[in-house]
Amino acid sequence: MNRKTFQFQSSAIEAVSFAAHRSVSTCSELQFHLTNSNMIALRRYSSGFYSFLLKQSPFGFTQIHPSFSAISHQFHSTFLCSFYSAKAPSRSFRRRNNKRLKAANKPVLDQAKFHNSISQLPPRFTAEELFNVITLEQDPLVCWELFNWAAQQPRFRHDVSTYHITIKKLGVAKMYEEMDVVVNQVLAHRSFGSEPLYNTIIYFFTEARKLTRAVNIFKHMRNNRKLDCRPSIRTYNILFTAMLSRGRDSYINHMYMGTIRCLFRQMVNDGIDPDIFSLNSMIKGYVLSLHVNDALRVFHQMGVVYKCLPNAYSYDYLIYGLCAQGRTNNARELCDEMKKNGFTPSSKSYNSLVNALAIAGEVEEAVHYLREMIEMRKSADDITYKTILDEICSRGRFEEAMGLLRELQNKDLVDGHTYRKLIHAMEDDFGD
Repeated sequence: MNRKTFQFQSSAIEAVSFAAHRSVSTCSELQFHLTNSNMIALRRYSSGFYSFLLKQSPFGFTQIHPSFSAISHQFHSTFLCSFYSAKAPSRSFRRRNNKRLKAANKPVLDQAKFHNSISQLPPRFTAEELFNVITLEQDPLVCWELFNWAAQQPRFRHDVSTYHITIKKLGVAKMYEEMDVVVNQVLAHRSFGSEPLYNTIIYFFTEARKLTRAVNIFKHMRNNRKLDCRPSIRTYNILFTAMLSRGRDSYINHMYMGTIRCLFRQMVNDGIDPDIFSLNSMIKGYVLSLHVNDALRVFHQMGVVYKCLPNAYSYDYLIYGLCAQGRTNNARELCDEMKKNGFTPSSKSYNSLVNALAIAGEVEEAVHYLREMIEMRKSADDITYKTILDEICSRGRFEEAMGLLRELQNKDLVDGHTYRKLIHAMEDDFGD
């Protein structure tokens, strides 16, 4: 055995023993425990490492220590395989590995609970009785098995209520594969279901990030012959929320805003009056996609066209969007109108307004809104404090900035750590 092989084997045994005694749950600590030189050796001799561990390791992979069993599969699939290349594992490899881990960690049915639930049902139970038993059962796997067991019983057919409660239980437990099976059974029935049932399906598909599947359910609702299965304002609001939460990037929001606009137009054409939530969703979508003028258009149409007055969220979204574009005059007018109508700007609105005013050179106005923000018990963040102090110092008013910072500390708005950090930043940037 040469020297490099011996160093590699010693490091491998040390890493495995370290993981076994420390009960690590991931392989990241194993990788960290090996030195860089030994990592190179491990790549070179990885093909012989597996057989060596089986012979020399104190814990064989077939009869491993209990504290180390949780990471054995991940160690095989991720840790060892990653040394064949310096690149990160591909997406397809991670997806396959996650499927294996999910299959290995699949919950086991509690037979006692399952038989206890069956015993609560009479010999010839109805759908309502099954609904009551599933509702009271807390274990989603028992609910799933109970649903399947009932479907195999003679002279029994599931109705909307049993489908609905089962989908709810599986969706809350994030058992999306099982939920998908139940949804396919619902879709197999023509002119079947109800509007709340389909709304629940759409909601959990959006929670599972299966937006295409949710849109297909929406189309199925629109084509359903039963009028009580057609989309409602709640259906559209669920889709608006899902599309607005797809990302924080303005380009992504711009792409989804086209779909949201089409959905809104379709909703109005179908005779569904938008509520405050859907109108605020339009305003928020336009703001996030940097179409502030379109957001203002919807805002001004709320009371006139849609007979729905703005609320605090309507103003907050617009103030944030106007400040992001540096339109401080419009943002200030809107903030004053908001307060006149009895609403209080949020911390996000105040922070946006103070930052925008300070950057625009309106330092006195920024200080005024900062003091107003403090009086309204709204919290400012460190960026707001630093921005306004930097703008004051850039005008040669260092002592005034120091006085404002001491005032903030005396009011317990700035802790000791933040105070020292701001002091050092001002001294570094503007000190003599």
